[in-house]
Amino acid sequence: MSAPRKVSIAILSWNGRKHLEICLPAVLAQKDPGVDWEVLVLDNGSTDGTQGWMREQYGDDRRVRLIESQINLGFCAGNNRLVAEADGDAVVLLNNDTRPEPDWLAALVDAYASAPPDVAAVSGKIVDWEGTRLDFARGVMTFDGHAFQLDFRRPLDQVEIPKRGEELLFACGGNMIIRRASYLAAGGFDESYFAYLEDVDLGWRLWSGGERVIFAPDAVVHHRSSATSDLLGSFNRGFLFERNAFLTAYKNYEPGLWERMMPVVMLTFLHRTQCLLLWSNPGTTTLQLDPYAGHIANTGPTAPPLPPPLPLTPGNILAKWKEFGPSQFWKRGLAKLKKTVLPPAPPPPPDAPQLTDPRTIAQFRAITNLLGNLDRAAECRAAVQKRRKRSDREIFDRFPLYVVPTYPGDEILFAGEGFKGWWPAGVPTQQRKLAEIMDISPS
Repeated sequence: MSAPRKVSIAILSWNGRKHLEICLPAVLAQKDPGVDWEVLVLDNGSTDGTQGWMREQYGDDRRVRLIESQINLGFCAGNNRLVAEADGDAVVLLNNDTRPEPDWLAALVDAYASAPPDVAAVSGKIVDWEGTRLDFARGVMTFDGHAFQLDFRRPLDQVEIPKRGEELLFACGGNMIIRRASYLAAGGFDESYFAYLEDVDLGWRLWSGGERVIFAPDAVVHHRSSATSDLLGSFNRGFLFERNAFLTAYKNYEPGLWERMMPVVMLTFLHRTQCLLLWSNPGTTTLQLDPYAGHIANTGPTAPPLPPPLPLTPGNILAKWKEFGPSQFWKRGLAKLKKTVLPPAPPPPPDAPQLTDPRTIAQFRAITNLLGNLDRAAECRAAVQKRRKRSDREIFDRFPLYVVPTYPGDEILFAGEGFKGWWPAGVPTQQRKLAEIMDISPS
């Protein structure tokens, strides 16, 4: 691949002025990469004065272009707009809450220019703000479309960093350079995702479309992890993770393999929803009862039967008239008729299930959203498969699917014979615990 004619650095910002105050000076102080370059900043409907500050600080700088949106388009649609506005034939995607090292851009451009023609994207390295721990060097994908940053938060002197030119399944959307034509041909980021796992989805699409992704270890940025995403709220992020992971799996598994993987994907989604529902919400123990294990179906001890009602003979009606008197007789009769025609709704039992846990609510929101957008997802799947040039088997021989217990109940599910019996034969996998994937110790 030859050097790009021009590089466009695309930075998306939502209420991130304080981040741009550090990020932009570091970007503009980059060593000469040997090619023409520009900086595009999309203010994504901020309310923190970003637009006015940008015009004041960079209005006269020809290297910087401000693009404004009155609403928050989301990470995916926002980056797609930046790519559409870019003048460069290569685009660098950079998070606003980063601080690039001085030779970061030159390292990305050099890795891109020296790569073989089938390389569509190059991912750089992301470290923490202090530069002592790893944020991203390579990612792994689970069988159901989730993903992890391998060795996330581990000390840099304790991890193995990929070598220059080593293949990755996907490039991190916070520090990557990509051929603009390849980005557009693959469909860019799926805007229905809003944010999260969009780079995993794009990487899979690039690979299945016959292109590759590689790594540039010298293209380093420092990152304030989750500085922007925390604004969304952790439970809202849970909705995005679950919905987007399922969409990633559904759209990208090739025909034949999707039908074999679907049972374990659906089983895992169902099991996680059930565990969150039962373990995190009051009254849900009643959902575990078998109504046919007791007296309802006469399979166990029952209370003595009530005496049958008196037949409506003239003698019995006369006896009731004499017992209650005319006034009470008619009142009781009308009340019984009303109850028969329109029986009142029974009051909820005191131990009725209540949906109160925000994680569980996020899970059900994801299900509702998926069911309400099946047709669009099917259209996206058809488009992805239409441009396929490489089989999933070839991709997964390079990047095996991971099985990682992450949610409550996962360890029990994945260790069970029922789950193993549903797993399709011949699919390369890596069984790992979460602590083997990343540092999960308290900060």
